[in-house]
Amino acid sequence: MAESIVAQVTLLRCMTVGELRTRYAEVFGEEPRSRNKDYLWKRIAYRIQELAEGSLSERAKGRARELARDTDLRVKPPKDMLVAPEPEKAPKRDPRLPAAGATLKRVFNGKEHVVQVFEDAFEYNGSRFPSLSAIAREITGTRWNGFLFFGIAGAAKDARR
Repeated sequence: MAESIVAQVTLLRCMTVGELRTRYAEVFGEEPRSRNKDYLWKRIAYRIQELAEGSLSERAKGRARELARDTDLRVKPPKDMLVAPEPEKAPKRDPRLPAAGATLKRVFNGKEHVVQVFEDAFEYNGSRFPSLSAIAREITGTRWNGFLFFGIAGAAKDARR
């Protein structure tokens, strides 16, 4: 490879994506669709070498066509790839939550609020809620982290230690 080609390719590595896109347009005569820096500099480097040294020989191009013709190309993916993946299992119950059947109590604005814990929900004032945060929002009228509101965030952290 000639010195000027090495110098040009070395300069490509230091260029920004914008500069590479401009250089690509100069070398190929069209705007690139990609903004991937590695892709651009490799394509430009190959093109610079191709223009200076010439393209593949006709013999090499013919051999490539011959190899491609002999290769078994899949038209359909293998049958085992067509099997639908198993649906994801429902996430396990959050370990920070108290056991089902437990009762949570919290005094807020001078009133005691009692929450019954179930396996998949919570009950407050005769209504079911999906999370402690939803109950905290119902009680306070503003968004709260349910674990913090009911004072069980620190207890769960201590239990993990």
